[in-house]
Amino acid sequence: MGDLVGYAGQPGAYVEHRVLAADRLIKLPAGMSAELAAASLVRGLTAEYLVRRLYPIKPGDIALVHAAAGGMGLLLGQWAKALGARVIGTVGADSKVEIAKAHGCSDVIVYSREDFAARTMALTDGVGADVIYDGVGKSAFLKSLDCVRPMGMVISYGTASGNVGAFDLQLLHRKSIIVTRPTLRTWIAKRGDYEAAAAAFFDAVMSGKVRAEVNRTYALRDIRRAHEELHSRATVGPAIIIP
Repeated sequence: MGDLVGYAGQPGAYVEHRVLAADRLIKLPAGMSAELAAASLVRGLTAEYLVRRLYPIKPGDIALVHAAAGGMGLLLGQWAKALGARVIGTVGADSKVEIAKAHGCSDVIVYSREDFAARTMALTDGVGADVIYDGVGKSAFLKSLDCVRPMGMVISYGTASGNVGAFDLQLLHRKSIIVTRPTLRTWIAKRGDYEAAAAAFFDAVMSGKVRAEVNRTYALRDIRRAHEELHSRATVGPAIIIP
């Protein structure tokens, strides 16, 4: 049997076999299963560049993580905390509060019944977060500008609620806010960056700094239900399809 490998940043899904260039494959470390890699590799590589390279978290930073009980949020919260940040999370339901707290968040805001911007400002004594990780998009982006500190960074890395769309750049002027819309593909385009990012993620998992988990599995025949539950935000953490 050959090496167990994973890959990220390559389009295509719902297939039994793939043909990929060797330099797009990453050898999995001993102890990491194919199921765990399927659930966490793309998210882990994304979390790596978000907390280590795009905005390098340092001790004492305040990070606001939207959808803190989702697959990405669970990794971001843990990794940011491990790097020394105080992590504030937002979730959509009370049932997700303790999950977010168990994965790095010191404070959790239920955005369906609280104004997360106002609450974040209160939790930070009126200063705001140093960095905001927004994988939600349309419903969270503009209000995130209200609770980031002067010269802070808002990272719009996902669009779960829809694209942000056009917005007035003057909204950034009042606090010299930095906004970026990155994508994983460019951050792992170079083989050296790809390998280094994977090594950092594997080290974080194998050392116990970050717990990567498979929270739910679906059979391929249940793919419609899987999509419906993901779309309704009924799931917590990562889910995978087992062919």
